[in-house]
Amino acid sequence: MNFELDPATAWLIIAAAAATYLTRIGGYVLITRMSTIPPRLEAALNAVPAAVLTTLCAPAFFNGGLDIKLAMLVALAVSLKYPGLIMLAAGWATAMLCRHAFGL
Repeated sequence: MNFELDPATAWLIIAAAAATYLTRIGGYVLITRMSTIPPRLEAALNAVPAAVLTTLCAPAFFNGGLDIKLAMLVALAVSLKYPGLIMLAAGWATAMLCRHAFGL
């Protein structure tokens, strides 16, 4: 297989890598130079995991089929009482059951 990389694509990849690196290292440098983290910044940083989870899960829930919706709801219910691995297994099992037993 012959693979040739267009120069414009190569520059785009390099620019994206540099931007990613600079934003990551910039945040680290900014935080380490502060003597104390302001309360508003701490609150914003605490909100990041929920925002990322919502960004990943919401499109799957609203664009997925009934099997995905049921699996996510079961996983949500299980996660209220059990750890993450059990929650993942319950969601996966629900999706597989819906697909294979009910043809969803």
